Amino acid sequence: MNAAATAVTLFHRPADDADFRAWLARMTEIAETAEGFVGAAVAVSEDPQLEPGFSITFRSEQLLHHFLDSSERARSLSEGESLGFRRKSSDLIIVEGGLPPPGTGIFRHSVARGKETEFAATEARLVAASSTFPGFEGAALFPSGEGGRWFSVLRFRTGSQLTDWMRSDDRAAALPELRSKLTEDFTVDAHTTPFGSTMRTIDGQTKMTPTWKIAMLVLLVLYPTVMTLSRFLGPVLDRAGAAPWLAMWLSQIVSVGLMSYVLSPAVAARFRRWLDPIDGAGLRISAAGAAVIVVLYALTLLLFASVTWLQYWDYNE
Repeated sequence: MNAAATAVTLFHRPADDADFRAWLARMTEIAETAEGFVGAAVAVSEDPQLEPGFSITFRSEQLLHHFLDSSERARSLSEGESLGFRRKSSDLIIVEGGLPPPGTGIFRHSVARGKETEFAATEARLVAASSTFPGFEGAALFPSGEGGRWFSVLRFRTGSQLTDWMRSDDRAAALPELRSKLTEDFTVDAHTTPFGSTMRTIDGQTKMTPTWKIAMLVLLVLYPTVMTLSRFLGPVLDRAGAAPWLAMWLSQIVSVGLMSYVLSPAVAARFRRWLDPIDGAGLRISAAGAAVIVVLYALTLLLFASVTWLQYWDYNE
């Protein structure tokens, strides 16, 4: 099933806001003729703390990319650049139910009717507080035409720097004022690290994947990785004349790299719901996921115990 997808484009502050908004209106008109168009929004940017931006939503990620790659959009962007409207970075893609890029927080707000201006001012003050933290890169606030639903995008250089802000006393002290402008508490889209730790916020509380789940997942990936490298990479390093202490170090570099960028993210994606600190918090789903991982443990042990070709300790070439 396809999920709705949104592209957020952030800009350097234009010299003429009226011309900028007129150009974005033309961009919207172009998007409205494309298949799957759902809606568009211009970021609230009157306050200098908030970045100028434009968001556009399509019924699916495929349809969104089809528009983003279209010649019509390319011509519109070229026109904007000629008018001095320069993008700050590449488009940020937000897929409904998916995960934002590391270091990016997507917050969703139900703003009380009549408090939109106060809410935007409060958001600007919250952004000003976050800007004093290491790694801060910017923030944008987008209104919605349906049910007072807004969303904001907060960008830090790394995921850990975003987490530091999310857990800070400064942020906790500023949240009561923000909540007073909402009809219900805000939510934040999940962020998952390469090793599967997921951070979400609900009812104003930041929740993380339990450590025991991360440990089980790391072991699931670590054991076959180390066994395989010992069987295939180890002999190569030995023939190259590497001392045992150096061979082990080089092997660990390869192991950490594979786990961080390939293996752990792939496995974590399969266990996304189980790792989610909210959707996966129930006893039944926690136990079911743990049982599946235990079965996978047994299968990997059986594999390396029974296939002599994979047994590095007594394999004769």
